[in-house]
Amino acid sequence: MQTLPYGSWPSPVDAALVAAHDGKPEYVGFVGDEAWWTEPRPAEGGRRTLVRRRADGGEESVLPAPWNVRSRVIEYGGLPWAGTVLDGRPLVVFAHFADQRLYRYEPDAGEPRPLTPLSATGGGLRFADPQIRPEHGEVWCVLEEFTGDGPGDVRRVLAAVPLDGSAAEDRGAVRELTDERHRFVTGPRLSPDGRRAAWIAWDHPRMPWDGTELLVADVRPDGTLGAPRTVAGGPEESVPQAEWAADGSLLHVSDRTGWWNLYRDGAPVCPREEEFGGPLWKLGQRWFAPLDSGLVAVVHGRGPAALGVLDPETGELVDAVGPWSEFEPTLAVHGERVLAVGAGPRTAHEVVELNTRTGHARTVGSAHRDPVDPAYYPEPRSRTFTGPGGREIHAHLYPPRHPGCAAPDGELPPYVIRAHGGPTSRAPLVLDLEIAYFTSRGIGVVEVDYGGSTGYGRAYRDRLREQWGVVDVEDCAAVARALAEEGTADRARIAVRGGSAGGWTAAASLAGTDVYACGTILYPVLDLIGWASGGTHDFESRYLDTLIGPLEKVPARYAERSPARRADRVTAPFLLLQGLDDVICPPAQCTRFLARLRGRGVPHAYLAFAGEGHGFRRADTVIRALEAELSLYAQVFGFDAPDVPRLELTT
Repeated sequence: MQTLPYGSWPSPVDAALVAAHDGKPEYVGFVGDEAWWTEPRPAEGGRRTLVRRRADGGEESVLPAPWNVRSRVIEYGGLPWAGTVLDGRPLVVFAHFADQRLYRYEPDAGEPRPLTPLSATGGGLRFADPQIRPEHGEVWCVLEEFTGDGPGDVRRVLAAVPLDGSAAEDRGAVRELTDERHRFVTGPRLSPDGRRAAWIAWDHPRMPWDGTELLVADVRPDGTLGAPRTVAGGPEESVPQAEWAADGSLLHVSDRTGWWNLYRDGAPVCPREEEFGGPLWKLGQRWFAPLDSGLVAVVHGRGPAALGVLDPETGELVDAVGPWSEFEPTLAVHGERVLAVGAGPRTAHEVVELNTRTGHARTVGSAHRDPVDPAYYPEPRSRTFTGPGGREIHAHLYPPRHPGCAAPDGELPPYVIRAHGGPTSRAPLVLDLEIAYFTSRGIGVVEVDYGGSTGYGRAYRDRLREQWGVVDVEDCAAVARALAEEGTADRARIAVRGGSAGGWTAAASLAGTDVYACGTILYPVLDLIGWASGGTHDFESRYLDTLIGPLEKVPARYAERSPARRADRVTAPFLLLQGLDDVICPPAQCTRFLARLRGRGVPHAYLAFAGEGHGFRRADTVIRALEAELSLYAQVFGFDAPDVPRLELTT
């Protein structure tokens, strides 16, 4: 056992290893009897491929580079593919990221063929959440169409795309199923008899976790939709998902009681103070899936999200057994089989199959394999801290851990307070090599589910209403102070770190508190006025109405809270990381923030990456960003990091 200062422990978890394992499987589905899903390829420009598990258990990437199965609808995208078996062969329809066209692909019949046309207007034509209707020769999906060059020049409708390719060069051949009365829609779900369609819609200034409407319309014999009627939801009721059961009943999730619970034809199925749904950040997310037997596969929990099977007749709920304590909002069912994506504190995200008859769950894809000795992984634990006014703050603590190193007697470890993005989201308690990169070197990490996070009911989520930049900052600071006071962390060596909305919290924390010795800010929101005045994409363009308040009513609040307007209050060193292709948090905000900081003598570094958008996907970017972050902590916290390039800080 070596005795070395915290932060300087040698670790086999290097940045290249983290980059190679960045991302997770997503968007599972069945094509006939086969399990399919999307999977990241960081070493191939960060693209996402489509993976197929054959009947013999073999696993293969279906689409080679440069095909990238990813939609840009509402910028965050959504379900980008659908599959079926036609004439005994797999047929897949997918959205290709580069041009956003839908493509038809039959793996044994040549290259993918386009189904939709290109448009030179604004962001073009985009598609998501497809449902193949082979009996009608169509794909029903969400169509997002830009009508101008501005981020708000856009319309969204349900549409039917011909499977024969007749719309590949003809926009007029894409049949619109609805008008554009609603700003946002999810893809339609068809009843078992094909006579009714259900979908979810909402409008500015609401976000989908504020309030949505569940709409149902009759499907006429000619394939058009009748007048839609609202059957659930409203301005203060969030319905994030709806599906038809095999018996023709309509299942949906609603938070009308303060918790996202499951309902069948309007009646509660399993009322509990826990979540059976979540924030609809991507179209086509699924927290439940009805089986032909009448049972329902559900992702549910209070905080951590388990995979279970619910009997809606009795309310009995049985969870899958295995190393997975967190499941993603993606489910597919086929016969007695349920397909999901799960992870745990010592298991990265895997594709999991649950047999509802036997109760047996097993890994069927993206199987976790330890790239290093698990002794280098942190041993996390969930904690509940006390914030201002006695409010509870949920967090996950990852102490330093190394099988061969210990710190000198009396030395307390440095810690990084991590604020998740969203902010309407939460941090899952799962194996994350990026966290292990720091903990295996002797740097503790704590992920804070600050007020406004999901997983703990609507009241907890609503704490951030008009309080963004206040409650999130206070909660992170309260956790940092508590760790210092109890002797877990070194009070003089605590950093704050976050990306996107977490980047906002990190920047606001540096501008508004004296808790942190330094900070890492990734693709952040920095200028509220600019962001609310056409400076972001359409989906979140009115998000600040609830997070801050309407701009026309509280303009001073926007100026007071914006880190870009308070840069003169930042005194701690920081690292700012930004993708130059980011349309959600554009790099212009960073430019304004740094301009206000110029000449104030604050050590900092700004790294901007061409070809990266909102969130880093390329292996070389992940490596550079991670090594720069470690170098910042080494310089500020006073330890050696000889295995990474020194980050040049300027003033």
